[in-house]
Amino acid sequence: MRILLLPLESTETEQFVLDNQKAFRYGAMEEFGLRDNHFEEDGEIISRKTILHSIKNGIAYRIVADGQIVGGLVVNIKGGKGHLDLLFVAPDVHGKGIGYETWCAVEEMYPQVKIWETYTPYFEKRNIHFYVNRCGFHIVEFYNSHHKDPNETDDGKGDDFEGMFRFEKKMEST
Repeated sequence: MRILLLPLESTETEQFVLDNQKAFRYGAMEEFGLRDNHFEEDGEIISRKTILHSIKNGIAYRIVADGQIVGGLVVNIKGGKGHLDLLFVAPDVHGKGIGYETWCAVEEMYPQVKIWETYTPYFEKRNIHFYVNRCGFHIVEFYNSHHKDPNETDDGKGDDFEGMFRFEKKMEST
């Protein structure tokens, strides 16, 4: 299956947010079922605010396969460092290689990036497998209540933070 990455149009932002939330909600429900309590906002694993912030501060794309929108991503590039803020694929097309093809396309689009970084929650086993075993990232840090992410600020909610993995991928010089 051949994928295309098309820049997100401003008229597509609302659908992008909804599609992203649906994909993240699916992952949590798959892992925890109806007992999930890992929400950023009421009923959503990832908040609208978080997604909109990523879009505003990065470069957003829609993932298109066989003429259908099947996901999206947001990257943030600063010189030789790239950050994958968001990557999601619609649950009904999981397991078809779309995520991997998308990641290969991103690497090809940004050859100047020497180090890629991304995060995923500890419970997203599919994501951990994807980043480590398929895409070649390495887990370099595990943020949790005993080892806080220095870039995160306390929002005053007193959440029982359970953990995020930070991944890096160092690109080989050619």
